[in-house]
Amino acid sequence: MAIYLGIDGGATKTTCAVGDGKSVLGMATAGGSNVIRLGEARAREGLHAAVRQACVAACVDPAQIECACVGASGAGRAEVSDLVARMMAELVSCRVQVVGDTVIALQAAFGSGPGVVTCAGTGSFAYGRDGSGHNSRAGGWGFAVSDEGSGQWIGRTAVGAVLRAQENGERPGLLAAIEKAWQATSLNDLVRMANASPPPDFSALFPLVLSAANSGDTVARTVLTRAGTELAELPRRVMRRLFSGAGSVPVAMVGGVFRQSALVRQVFYNNLVAEFPNATVNPTVVEPVLGALELARKATAGQVAR
Repeated sequence: MAIYLGIDGGATKTTCAVGDGKSVLGMATAGGSNVIRLGEARAREGLHAAVRQACVAACVDPAQIECACVGASGAGRAEVSDLVARMMAELVSCRVQVVGDTVIALQAAFGSGPGVVTCAGTGSFAYGRDGSGHNSRAGGWGFAVSDEGSGQWIGRTAVGAVLRAQENGERPGLLAAIEKAWQATSLNDLVRMANASPPPDFSALFPLVLSAANSGDTVARTVLTRAGTELAELPRRVMRRLFSGAGSVPVAMVGGVFRQSALVRQVFYNNLVAEFPNATVNPTVVEPVLGALELARKATAGQVAR
């Protein structure tokens, strides 16, 4: 029985799936493995832990793996893909295909067919393919200049929002939650931490924003509403380029922000169909790691990921 391995290597977490030709035998999640964000040492640690744990869950020895596919941010750069391949070679002796995170997301959502996938995790992007195989991307240019609607964007926007609320004489519950999480002893202390260099991990604040929004905090709900609006603009840019005048356009959602926030999903949907009523949005959030696993299976048949 042939054994395959797929990996979704993100900045916050790494998910690994081990399977045979048809089913998933085991999965595991470990720390992040984004080389660009975390550096080689931390990326290796997250990658190796995810592979080992998934193999244990599947009752498989890494030596049994026939082919592996890793989806990684920045894999379009040879220095990144080569480094990830070398780190994988320390664990497995099989062929390892390293592709972009956009590629495995598209595969998980639509297989080889057309559609647009929007990812909202630590970062954000939209990636699409039309019926002729033409690709287009929007967003995902990094936290400093892009990644609107992502976990990082939500955390940073939330800090700014609570500071503005405080200036208006309000004290939202979200402010107290952030102060507690960061162990800030004063407002000035909070501001200092927010402006530190290197900057804090704003994406770690997303669960606090989500909890506050679910409890009715107005500031938190406003931040998540803005996130859904920003995220809807990403696939719209792709659809204007690839699907102008087309019929029904399949759209999928990927990432923890979508998975955990019904408010973000609803605002995203409402804003997207307002311009593209022909968009058919899959209500189930897609798992990119399953796309990586499928690409590993296809690689043994000589099919190359695009």
